[in-house]
Amino acid sequence: MTAPILALIAGALVGLALGALGAGGSILTVPALIYLLGFSPAEATTASLVIVIVTSLAALVAHARAGAVRWRAGLVFAAAGLLPAAAAGVLSARIPATALTLAFAGLAVLAALRMLRRRSSQEGGTVSVPRAAGAGAGLGAVTGFLGVGGGFLAVPALVAALAVPMSAAVGTSLLVIIANALVALAARATTAVTLDWALIMPFIATAVLGAWDGRRLSTKVSPGTLQRVFGSLLLVVAAAMGIGVLL
Repeated sequence: MTAPILALIAGALVGLALGALGAGGSILTVPALIYLLGFSPAEATTASLVIVIVTSLAALVAHARAGAVRWRAGLVFAAAGLLPAAAAGVLSARIPATALTLAFAGLAVLAALRMLRRRSSQEGGTVSVPRAAGAGAGLGAVTGFLGVGGGFLAVPALVAALAVPMSAAVGTSLLVIIANALVALAARATTAVTLDWALIMPFIATAVLGAWDGRRLSTKVSPGTLQRVFGSLLLVVAAAMGIGVLL
């Protein structure tokens, strides 16, 4: 199977997960780029930022049309993460491939455990500016360093720290993710990492299309089932990445 075809398939799967789950689906992008398309960890985390920006923007438009984005809360949250995202973006390209891969495997385990744990859909309480600033900075650093959107971290943080209702948390998290990813990508422009656009473009195209199919899938399958399936898949991916580095 040729690399462009693999890129089309991988993009469709990532988009499907992103559309079905709303938050956390893009974390499959980096391992797909590394193990299916042969990207180095530094190349994969940089390319992932491009893919995250485009797919999140497409999803943000849909949420905005539905009135499910809290713009002020999202911009406040994003502002706290811009500097950490830029610093982490520069640092990531200078980290050894082994350390970067292990860090991503650890993040995948965290995402999987959050998905597998049953969570209630309670609304946020009172607004906490310090908590919002801390969570925003942490999310920015994760986005810049590992090239992932971090929606699985942003959504509960928005609910808990800024009292964003669950009905608007996913859409608002997309705004935060786009802002952080844009800054991190700009910071990486000064590094020596090169991107294979012949593989990135078909990946993006099918990811966007897959996201729309994922939204339809989410109306037919219960959220709990989707989270359990995706969480189990992430644990397998994390284990494979860790074993591959250590052996």
